[in-house]
Amino acid sequence: MSTPEQPDPHIEHPPSPAASVDTSALADGEWHRLHPLTPLFKGGLVLIIVAGIALNNFRERIIFWFVSLFAPEEAHVDDYSGGDPVDWVLENNLILIALLVVLGVLLILIVAFWLVWRFQEFRISDEYVEVRKGIIFRSQRRAPLDRVQGVNLTRPFPARLIGMAKLEVVGAGTDANVPLEYLSTPKAETVRSDILRLASGARAARQARQSGHPESGAPSTMRSQLVGSMNEGVSDIIGGVDLADVAPESVVKIPTGRLVGSQLLSGVLWFGFFLIMFAIMLAITVPAILSDTSGTEATFAILGITLGVGIPLVIAVIAITWAQISKSLRYSIAPTPDGVRITYGLFTTVTETIPPGRIFAVEVTQSLLWKPFGWYAIKINRMSGKSATQQQSSSAQQFNIVLPVGTAADVQRVLGLILPGMPEQDMPVVWDHGIQGPQQSDPYVVLQRRAWWRRPFSWKRHGFAVTDFGIVMRRGVMWRKLAVFPLARLQGVSAAQGPIDRAQRVAALKVHSVTGPVLGDVAGIESVVLTAALDDIVRRATAAAVRDHTHRWAQDDAPVATFAATPVVTPAAMPAPAPPAMPPAEPPYGA
Repeated sequence: MSTPEQPDPHIEHPPSPAASVDTSALADGEWHRLHPLTPLFKGGLVLIIVAGIALNNFRERIIFWFVSLFAPEEAHVDDYSGGDPVDWVLENNLILIALLVVLGVLLILIVAFWLVWRFQEFRISDEYVEVRKGIIFRSQRRAPLDRVQGVNLTRPFPARLIGMAKLEVVGAGTDANVPLEYLSTPKAETVRSDILRLASGARAARQARQSGHPESGAPSTMRSQLVGSMNEGVSDIIGGVDLADVAPESVVKIPTGRLVGSQLLSGVLWFGFFLIMFAIMLAITVPAILSDTSGTEATFAILGITLGVGIPLVIAVIAITWAQISKSLRYSIAPTPDGVRITYGLFTTVTETIPPGRIFAVEVTQSLLWKPFGWYAIKINRMSGKSATQQQSSSAQQFNIVLPVGTAADVQRVLGLILPGMPEQDMPVVWDHGIQGPQQSDPYVVLQRRAWWRRPFSWKRHGFAVTDFGIVMRRGVMWRKLAVFPLARLQGVSAAQGPIDRAQRVAALKVHSVTGPVLGDVAGIESVVLTAALDDIVRRATAAAVRDHTHRWAQDDAPVATFAATPVVTPAAMPAPAPPAMPPAEPPYGA
């Protein structure tokens, strides 16, 4: 019986893969460089495409100009007058010169890309995330960790193929975001985790956990980074990412059939809108054509206008619908130790991580076409760090959608994720009396009957309720909306009363929030009740702000909180709430 061979301690063995990994943390306050292919994906691809088009269109002139500078007189360059320039280079034995020119251009591009990469670095300290870049004109952006509103991880399709991603640290001000473009996907996920943990105030706890289990960093050599990121890209395309630290049963996903069906129903609205525009155009042009021409000419003119305008409108409807479908495919939302993680996208995937306390308003909507299927959508107001113009883009608006389409069970689970502090006793106010209401013992203060003309179809639903957690606003009949404004995140509240309102003894309530799709206004409220409600809101908001610590959700050595989805509550099992308490009535508002 042979014994296993013992390793010779005097022989130097190659390090194991685990030992060769650089285990230095990226949040060490030192400057680190981005992925070596960063310049290629930030502008190099466009440069190469433009250069290729230019060379294809002007290659005769370019080759003739370069060759005329270096070719000897025996080549008779001036005699060249046409034909394929490559054939001419071959016939005149100028292959070496042409190759040297191509090599020189490539060297110039490589040096330029290397300089761009060399002078772009990032640093994560205890208080800031910083990025500096530029060769001649230097710039530096800094985001305070205690003002971080979220971290978005985006994988554009070309970069995703080789395992690269870009991070965007969302700040609290206008144009305050700090981008990190690009990193390998594993390093990007590590950096995202570091930023969120530091923003939570859990650095000491994180370092204690890492003392025995250091995080694996990026490979130390450039070749290892390239090979590792490409392997990660292949794995990402096949299996997806960002679900390794999430319990499978906590993930909310959207079936593809439901997503496509909901967007097709929304596309019907766009089609109807364009059809009305098309009918108006025909109603104006057809009489004018018939008054000037007749017979075959008029038929061809009307047919030409119909096809010339109708086909682009149909293409626009298809493009809008497909854009919404492709952006929402592979959607998932799940709780993580650092907040709510939302992932979506078919080709270009986007992963948002929204820390606790960064959501200022939540709105559940249901369109008339979705009502037979029991589908809903959820939008939020959050600080995006973008300017007002940037927030109008479709990609920016997508960041405010946390549930593109879902059932009642999905809505309740997602509300439990994004509003973890909402008490269970508030769920009837939100669901039974809010989304499904009004019902008996309605706790909402609604628009007065004498002011019905302000909302002729929804005046019985139009109103608000106040709890210790937030202000809940209920609006719409054909397009049902239910908005929740957490009092701890409240930016302000005001009342307005015009001359007609004063004559009818009603006023309007407006809840102020950050810029977003969720609006907080109700009209036609009894002025006496609204005056009392304002005092009540101020008192509750002050108490909520004192209790709230979600902006530093894992202080120092405290354990990191994990948010779990609330169980689906059957409406029949929920007790009816009592109306919110109001202080004694005061004189009418505006008196």
